[in-house]
Order: sequence, then structure tokens, then C-alpha cells
Amino acid sequence: MKALAVFSGGLDSMLAAQLIRSQGIDVLGLFFETPFFTSARAEKSAEVIRLPLKVIDLTEPHLEVVRNPRHGHGENMNPCIDCHALMLAKAGDRLVEEGASFIITGEVLGQRPMSQNLRALSTVAAQSGYRGLVLRPLSAKLLPPTVPEEKGWVAREALMWLSGRSRKPQMELARTFNITEYPSPAGGCLLTDPIFSRRLKDLFSSRPRCEVREIELLKVGRHFRFGEKTKAVVGRNKMENEEILALAGKSDLVIKVDSVPGPVVLVIGEVSPEVEALAVALAISYSDAKDGEGAEVKVLEAGLERYESGSARPKSEFRAFMI
Repeated sequence: MKALAVFSGGLDSMLAAQLIRSQGIDVLGLFFETPFFTSARAEKSAEVIRLPLKVIDLTEPHLEVVRNPRHGHGENMNPCIDCHALMLAKAGDRLVEEGASFIITGEVLGQRPMSQNLRALSTVAAQSGYRGLVLRPLSAKLLPPTVPEEKGWVAREALMWLSGRSRKPQMELARTFNITEYPSPAGGCLLTDPIFSRRLKDLFSSRPRCEVREIELLKVGRHFRFGEKTKAVVGRNKMENEEILALAGKSDLVIKVDSVPGPVVLVIGEVSPEVEALAVALAISYSDAKDGEGAEVKVLEAGLERYESGSARPKSEFRAFMI
């Protein structure tokens, strides 16, 4: 017997996998990767419990869910119910290929009031198309029996009845499995971050079919909107400058302050002479140049290099453009 675990790498998913493995069932972890959450934590946690793990790119279908979630967004841009249903559906589609019989997750009833209440968990399982085959080992005794329990593949009495937001029961259970290394419960998904969500909403508004690199750019720098189809990204340090340059497109405008230490500014979209002058001033204003001091910048456009000059302005002048 084999199960597929939708594996986030958090303590709950580690415990769910161990509970099922303790019944002599093989478990394969699946991590679904998107620009909003990467596999680093899952890979580390899987290594801790020696769980085989496959990382699967979910970017395209997940972007559709983020743009138009059937059940709406959470507090920010997180479409948790639709996201979980999508992952379960993709896991279910691999059951035959992987020689597995059912799916497990580390979800705990009531841990997240909006996306892990009784109704939400039922909705997620139903929307996935694999309702009876989705087992949540940590809360199973508080939920209707699933096919694996009804058919005796899994002993229901050996499963758990956890609920609520307290981590103490999970930490105690971790000790019984000799799991001493696990991540903190914080974060993981950028869609729950208010600043990132605001930037993503702005990007979708201006470019509904944006490139993945534009989403990656949302993770770095300061962002400014100069028009409906034009934005600028300003690096805050050397590392961000390098990341911005690596993500620059062939048609983007790149501005680098040349005469004093300063940021890389990437301008995406339509660039008029007025926008370019504003971007030059932006680059100088966020450099080491003092207000009113002149500086020279290098402008890279379509593979060609030229130099322009301008003066530093008070940063407050750009506040209205900041996303």
C-alpha cells in the first residue's frame, strides 16, 4: 500500500506522513512549486524524516487560480481553498502513475479559521475530484471516515483528533516520532504577505498575462508605477541590483548610476522621454548623491549603451508613485 502526501515541509505535514508510515504504508511526498513558494523547506524537512520527495512545477495552473479563485482570496492575495483543491487534484491525477491508493495532507481542523474549517476541508476535497481518497491523519477522528479507513487500508483508531491553533499536541507527537528538527510555523507563502500582495495586484491590473520573471521581480527592490503600462524597480543593495539585472528583459530599460554608488533601476513597459527623465532622477535620488547634486547615469536599452545626467531630488517626490 502506498499514499501520496501533499507535503509543505511544515511540522504538520511531517507528522501526517509519519503517522501513515507507522502503519506500514509507503509514503511519497509531493511538493507543488510556484513563484510564491519554493521547495527549500520541504526538501530539508523530507530529508529529516527520510521521506522520498518529488518537486512538481505548478506555476501555470496556479497562476490561473490566483487570478480568478472560485472561492475568492483570503486577507491578501492568497486563494487558499482553491490552491489546496488544485494541489489535491494534481496529486490525485498521479495516483495511478505512482502506484498509490490515496492522498494525505497535514491539514488540521480549525488551525486556519477560513480555509481549514469543516466546510472548507470538505469543499477542498470535493473540488479536487478525489473526495473519498483525501485523508487528513492529524484530524481524521473529527472528520467523516474516508475510503482508506472504510476499506481497512488505514487503521482509523491509530489516527489523531487534533484541532485548533495550538502547536503543543503536534510538538508532543513530534517527540514520539523522535522528530527534533522542524521549521517554525510562520510564512512560506508570499501570497499572504501584504506588501507582496499589493504589488501582485498592481501587476495583474496592468498586465494580466505577465511573465513569470515579472512576478520574481516583485520579491526585490522598491516598486514605482509611472503609468498604466510602465513601472520601475529600484534595487536596495548589491544583491538586489544583481537580481534585478538577471531578471531584466531585452526590451526593458536599465539605468545604473555611474558617478556615485547607487541602485540599478529597471523600467518595464512603455518609456516616453518624460518617463525616462523621471527614472533617471529616481536612480540618482536613491543613490549616494545629495539632494540637488548632479550625477551621471548609464542607460542600457536594446543592447545599446548611452549616458545621461540629472540631479537628485527629495525621495518624498516619488512617494506618490510607490506601489
